[in-house]
Amino acid sequence: MRLVLASNNAKKLAELRALLGGLPIELLAQGELGIGEAEEPHPSFIENALAKARHAAAASGLPALADDSGLCVDALDGAPGVVSAHYAACEPAAGDREAQRRRQDAANNALLLQRLDGVADRRAAFVSVLVAVRSAADPQPLVAFGRWPGRILTQPAGQGGFGYDPLMFIPALGRSVAELDAATKNAHSHRALATAQLRSLVVEAWHLG
Repeated sequence: MRLVLASNNAKKLAELRALLGGLPIELLAQGELGIGEAEEPHPSFIENALAKARHAAAASGLPALADDSGLCVDALDGAPGVVSAHYAACEPAAGDREAQRRRQDAANNALLLQRLDGVADRRAAFVSVLVAVRSAADPQPLVAFGRWPGRILTQPAGQGGFGYDPLMFIPALGRSVAELDAATKNAHSHRALATAQLRSLVVEAWHLG
């Protein structure tokens, strides 16, 4: 089955391809099919994921998968939440998409550290909601949820991953997410938890596997 991922994030695509390995699915980024980004006007991860999945399915005529994920910090009342990817203002600059994403990540991390300056409660969680639809009008979307708790460091640690990974410390593993190898991250992450649920749903409801 060809399945369109409603994202152009190369690292997210690689993660999901690894997590869905073994299923008869060819995961394609929507950009490969010339599909633009969907609007994400909703206040919750699940609403935005569903909107993105339906948009990609409508534009491609194929089944689609969307991930809406982000960081929720207790002391900030759940912020940055659904605006995690664009938490800080970051002017577009010349360069490719991944270069721009790195600039945005750096700005987001700097703003988060600024807003948590002097705050003792640094508990947080990465949250991921995955939604898969067979078509844009699918009345039975598959929905999976994952939550990965940790705490926010006072300065970045590690060179791996993307987004807030250098600031998110996982006490159970004794390292930041950016210090984890890909295999460890894919075994424990919020996206891994959500994908494990989604695999079961896809096998049962779409008769794949």
